[in-house]
Amino acid sequence: MPTPANQNPEQKARDQIDAQLRDCGWAIQDKNAIEFNAGLGQAVREYITDSGPADFVLFVDRQPIREFQKQTQR
Repeated sequence: MPTPANQNPEQKARDQIDAQLRDCGWAIQDKNAIEFNAGLGQAVREYITDSGPADFVLFVDRQPIREFQKQTQR
């Protein structure tokens, strides 16, 4: 899927991360519409944690296993 030309670096990074997570078998989910039955693992965008919002939180069996922030290349 081609990247739209008018995306900022953060949007481009998100698209790349989404594609990589999908390729690894993760179901990409929005924090406001999480469907835990969508697959074995869910990658939830912008999930609120105790330490603030994470760009992604990975869930397996409804349990969070990892949170991370995306990094844009300079």
